Amino acid sequence: MKHGWTMSAGPMLNAYPDSIGGTLSEIVALLHRPEFAHAFQAFYILPSVFNTDLDRGFSVIDYGLNKCYARREDLTALHKLGISLKFDLILNHASVLSPQFQDLLKKGETSRYKDFFINWNAFWEGHGAMTPEGYIQPDPSLIEHMFFRKPGLPILMVRMPDGKEIPYWNTFYQEVQYPAVDALELVRALSIQYLAAERIASLVNDALARGEKPREIEFGALEEYREDVVDYLEAHRRYLGQMDLNIDSPLVWEFYDETLHQLAEYGAQLIRLDAFAYASKKPGARNFLNEPETWQILQRVRSIAQKYDLELLPEIHSSYADKTHEALCASGCMTYDFFLPGLLLDAFEHHTCEYLLRWIRDIQSKGLRVVNMLGCHDGIPLLDLKGLLPEARIQEMIDLLQQRGGLVKDLHGAKNIYYQVNCTYYSALGESDQKMLLARAIQLFMPGKPQVWYLDLFAGKNDLEAVRRAGGSGHKEINRSNLSFEQAVSLLSHDVVCQQLSLLQFRNTFPAFSWESQITAVSTAPHKLFIRWFHQGHSASLSADLNTYSFCIKKCFPGENEVTVFNLE
Repeated sequence: MKHGWTMSAGPMLNAYPDSIGGTLSEIVALLHRPEFAHAFQAFYILPSVFNTDLDRGFSVIDYGLNKCYARREDLTALHKLGISLKFDLILNHASVLSPQFQDLLKKGETSRYKDFFINWNAFWEGHGAMTPEGYIQPDPSLIEHMFFRKPGLPILMVRMPDGKEIPYWNTFYQEVQYPAVDALELVRALSIQYLAAERIASLVNDALARGEKPREIEFGALEEYREDVVDYLEAHRRYLGQMDLNIDSPLVWEFYDETLHQLAEYGAQLIRLDAFAYASKKPGARNFLNEPETWQILQRVRSIAQKYDLELLPEIHSSYADKTHEALCASGCMTYDFFLPGLLLDAFEHHTCEYLLRWIRDIQSKGLRVVNMLGCHDGIPLLDLKGLLPEARIQEMIDLLQQRGGLVKDLHGAKNIYYQVNCTYYSALGESDQKMLLARAIQLFMPGKPQVWYLDLFAGKNDLEAVRRAGGSGHKEINRSNLSFEQAVSLLSHDVVCQQLSLLQFRNTFPAFSWESQITAVSTAPHKLFIRWFHQGHSASLSADLNTYSFCIKKCFPGENEVTVFNLE
């Protein structure tokens, strides 16, 4: 079936710009090595390639290249290797350090970007009661079904130049910092005597170091200075975080247009829409995948992307039963195959391809256009499988991955509400080279475009030390270990790595693999899987045994006999 895609079906590498060697140029150097020749058609570079601050790139200040990690010459070198690019557009939010939010902090009501972000009180006006803290508490009936990513209301109180405190919508991360004060600053700013300023500075700095907020500080004998000092501290507070964009603002849509144009100029062909499902907001809605507003937003973004010959890949996690993946494809976009990672794990543990075949037939019968994967920068999605795989089997997998060192994030104190387990795919497979190679082979024969997480390629194990270093919110670091260039080169001699590269080279270069290919998938026994691709007289087939984890790949040119390409017993 012709899809009219500008991007080929070849394999796509996925990494941060600093994942190997510390810079994108080091990854380019690795891709120039003969072991990587023709292995990849595309490269999904995660958004720390841009000017960002938090969340390893997903808090974007602006979409200029981060010169510590990447330069235009690196992108040019990738193009010369025949590698197209995939980038992120973070649709829902921008960093507090973005020029738009900084202009708001500086100019307040006179800022051009006053409505670029969502003023919580303006949004909820008439739908709740004002609190003493200065924000509207929405009527309970309007937020009882709202999906929150963190405890409490998703707001950040922002101090304007005139001293007013305005709450802004903040779905994801936020941090408020109070810099240490200096006695001389206090003398100049508050016109107080030096000795008093010195004592206040010592008292305040000790309290801030203990984590106290300005109004929680006990001033004791210096109480007369409290209000002036607290006001000074609040006026100088700093923010980190990701502020939600107001999609009703024309300036936000100008920003989307400018950004997509910029990404196209970098050479992008595919754009991942991050946090896309959070963009639509209205009182009384869940404010995650609101309908029909979410789809209206998508069509509007898609119309902009088409001006720049860009394909869209919205990132939305929802259960199979919700059929969101089908709606995305019906909208003309690609969708992630978030089901494959869990289906493969289940197939390997239960030695049956029943549910995997069911999903393959679903993709084919409904004409779904997917990007599939094993691991990625996030966790292994399992709760997405609800409605496709029995819930007891899903829970069994969650428990198994935890036994193998995986981590499950608690959301609001409840386990398994979150949709993923943080674990490397190699560790999820029990750190078996045989299973890793079979998983890769099946992925490469699945309908769709395969995306390959760099750490899977190098058979990376769970990095619990990285989690420990990152602290309480560092659970995802288990699968984000940076490799030195020397480590990566050394690992190229390992069979599990070089054989994966050989499989990728075959998938990327053999003519049987195309968007227009005819794909046949059958099972002669519960543990036997056979997949065949056929295009213009060329065929490639995979025969796999889920009991022994062995597989055989054969190819055939037009008018010739089949020959074996890989045979892993």
